[in-house]
Amino acid sequence: MLNTILDIYNKFFSSEVLSSYETLSWQDISQILFIIFVIIYIYMRFIRNTQAEKLIRGILFFVITAWLFSAILIFFNFRILGQIAQYLLIGILLSMVIVFQPELRKLLVHLGQTNFVSKNFFNFKNNSHVQKTNVIKEITEAVKYCSRVKRGALMVIQKTEDKSLYNEVGTNINADITAELILTIFFPNTPLHDGAMVIHNDKILAAGVLLPLTEDPKLSWRYGTRHRAAIGASEISDSACIVVSEETGDISIAIDGILKKYEDITKFKEDLEKIIGNDKSNKMENAFLNNIFKLRKK
Repeated sequence: MLNTILDIYNKFFSSEVLSSYETLSWQDISQILFIIFVIIYIYMRFIRNTQAEKLIRGILFFVITAWLFSAILIFFNFRILGQIAQYLLIGILLSMVIVFQPELRKLLVHLGQTNFVSKNFFNFKNNSHVQKTNVIKEITEAVKYCSRVKRGALMVIQKTEDKSLYNEVGTNINADITAELILTIFFPNTPLHDGAMVIHNDKILAAGVLLPLTEDPKLSWRYGTRHRAAIGASEISDSACIVVSEETGDISIAIDGILKKYEDITKFKEDLEKIIGNDKSNKMENAFLNNIFKLRKK
């Protein structure tokens, strides 16, 4: 058994195999790095947080597994079986062109846009600014309406995504943030209106989430479950929690266990811009949070 393992080791790490790596030039290395960069960029830009993400992961897993299996067969001199596995893999990959014809058509249409290059390669800052501006606008409109009609709402804005918050209890949504969708989720007597909505970047990740309640004994009895849940979630995470009271229509934000009430929707929007970081650096945002929210509890 030991001799067999040593024989495989010597074959795999033979001087012929290693010599192929020693002859790599800087052009070869740069091409490999460029290919890796393109793959990562396409994934982050067009695939991540989309409905196709899991499907593409499954396809990649299947392709890599099938390729490794064929390579192992060839390595152990089962060349016929290994070549058959490779041909089957090529055939399956070609068939995917037919299966995913609508998606490929959409991709080609997207690539054919006149402003594709400038919008996707030279406009990162502006795109990010526009996205955050839209998020702030949609959230503010929804909060303003909920306050006016006294509709209860609870939103958690995550700085870093924490799936453990909504994996066990909550409904995955993964949708763009719009005022209409927020108001629909918090419409009275619907299945998700009593729970919290989880937001990260420009997506609503989940709704109907149950948050841990604060255990602060000094908290006023006037605060209901939504406010206690907002304070509790902000105590154990770096999230900002927006609350609209169902009884009074009051608007509040909880950060670091401190709840701040807003009388003016304009001031709420200004603070929301600083929390989301629309046009502020992280250092300025942290300074704002320290000055406004990090107060001593009485």
